[in-house]
Amino acid sequence: MTDTSCDSPAGRPVSISVFFPCYNEQANIARTVGRAVEVLEGIRADYEIIVVDDGSTDDTARIADDLARGNSRIRVVRHPSNRGYGAALISGFRTATRPLVFYTDGDGQFDFGEMPALLPLMQEYDIVSCYRIDRKDNFIRRINGWAWTQLVCRLFALRVRDIDCAFKLYKRSIFDDMVMASSGALIDTEILARAARRGCRITQCGVHHYPRTAGASTGASPRVIIRAFRELFQLYGRIRSQN
Repeated sequence: MTDTSCDSPAGRPVSISVFFPCYNEQANIARTVGRAVEVLEGIRADYEIIVVDDGSTDDTARIADDLARGNSRIRVVRHPSNRGYGAALISGFRTATRPLVFYTDGDGQFDFGEMPALLPLMQEYDIVSCYRIDRKDNFIRRINGWAWTQLVCRLFALRVRDIDCAFKLYKRSIFDDMVMASSGALIDTEILARAARRGCRITQCGVHHYPRTAGASTGASPRVIIRAFRELFQLYGRIRSQN
C-alpha cells in the first residue's frame, strides 16, 4: 500500500456507481446527493446514485424517493429496520452495477468534488482508501479512531492511515465473490483485509473533512462499539482460518 498524490481526472467518461448509506439524514441527504449529481454531470460520467436508507425513522426515505422521482439515475434501497452500517454498505455494493463503485456517508462531511481526483488512480490500483485531513470530530472520537485503526491494522497486517474514512473508491469486480459478514462498523476493515489477502492493489489519498452541520452521528454509541469488537473477534478467527 502506498500514499499517492491525487491528480486531475483523465477527462474521458467514467462509468461509476455512487452510493450513500443513510440513517436519519433528512437534513443532509438532498444536499449531499445534489452535490454528487452536480459533480458527476460536470465530468460527463455514466453514473448511477444509490441511496441506502438503513431503516430511518425520520423523513430520509421520503426525501430520497422524491430525489429518485426527479432523476432516473437515482435509486433508493430501503431496509425496513435499522440493520447497521455494514449492512447498509453491503446493500450498496451488491446493488451497484457500474465498473467502479464509490461510497461516502450521507451526512455531508466530505466534499464530493474531491472524488474525481481519485479516478486516475484506478488505472493502477483496485481500491483507493482515503484518509481524513484534519478530522473535524471531537477529541475523543479522534483518539478512538486512531486507536481502532492501529488495532485492526496490526491484527490484519494492513497499512492504512484511517481505516473507517467514508470516502473510498473500488473496482466493483472485487465484490463479485467476496464474502462480507460484518453488519456493523467493522465492514471497512473486513473489506480491506479480505482484499489485501487476495493481492488487491490498495492506495491512499488525503481528503478534507468538514464538521457535521445537521443530524446526529451514531458511530460512537456504546452499542455500535460493542458490536464492532464482537465482529472483530469473529472476523479475526475467520481470516486466520481463511474462510
